Parts: sequence; structure tokens; C-alpha cells
Amino acid sequence: MPTAEKAKTIEELEAKMATASVVVLADFRGLNVAQVTKLRRKLLEAGIEYKVVKNTLAKIAADHAGIEGLDPYLEGPTAMAFGAQDPVAPAKILLDFSREAKALEIKGGFMNRKAIAREQVLYLANLPGREVLLARLAGTLAGPIAGLASVLAGPVRKLVWTLEAVRKQKEEAGGQTEPAQA
Repeated sequence: MPTAEKAKTIEELEAKMATASVVVLADFRGLNVAQVTKLRRKLLEAGIEYKVVKNTLAKIAADHAGIEGLDPYLEGPTAMAFGAQDPVAPAKILLDFSREAKALEIKGGFMNRKAIAREQVLYLANLPGREVLLARLAGTLAGPIAGLASVLAGPVRKLVWTLEAVRKQKEEAGGQTEPAQA
């Protein structure tokens, strides 16, 4: 039976796991204090919580939160990066940092209560950020609307060109053109 302190830790982890859109697990073995501090600062600036966890407590919290398949990733020293807003940000920051500090190794994680392997976390890290994806979506949605507006404006545009051609033709013929009545 866990102690009161461990029960509180399990409860906190369960709540964080339940509310996070993505959690990335990493092995931080070999990082010095300065590197860990730098990593925490980068994650904090992006609104991501970074927490070193005990594997047994994380397993219990994952079971309580209904997350299955996480056990293989909870071996050795484990740190969790909890992302609530942008699901790409924790993976991207940890991957970038692992390139800088070779000792950091991404183990895996979970997204939407489903365990994801290291390769899937790396794929997630290589996706564009939330803002870029939203901008692409807006462009995709605006494209057909702009095309429709252009098609609908076509007959009016042709009418204007025709009237302009008639005006020029009359000017060349020497006739006076009168302003068109609307």
C-alpha cells in the first residue's frame, strides 16, 4: 500500500496524464544540472511541464488514468513532458534538445490516452507547429471560396471589358462617348 505522499504523487500524475494532450517520456541519464535547467526553461517557456517520475508510481497513475501500453517505456530513469495546448511542442523541444545534448533520449509517450512509440514521437516532432497547421487549414478552406468568388465575378468582369471595348471603338470612330448610366 503506498504511503500518503506516494498516493498524492500518484493522484497528481493521474490528473496531469488525464488532462495532457500529449506526454513525451525521456531518459535524462547523463545530463548535468545546467543542461536539465536549460531544458526545463525551454519547456516552461512553451507552457510544458517537465517532471522526473518514479516508474512504479507512473505505472499506477497510468493505470488509474486508463492509459495502456506505457509499461515498456517506463524503464530506467524517466522524465515526462506534459503538453496541454500544442501536441507537437513537447516532442519538438525534446528532439531539438536531444540533438544538442546527446545524452537525452526520447523513449516514447502517449497521446489521447494511447501509448506511442519513439518513432511516432519523432514523427510528431517533425510536424509543423500548431500555428502553421492552422494557417495551412485556413488557406485550404479559403481556396475554394476565393475560386468561387472569382468565377462569380467573371461575367461582371467580361461585361466591363466589353463596355470598355465599345467605348474605345466609339472614340476611335470619332464619336463622343457619354458616361454610362447606371
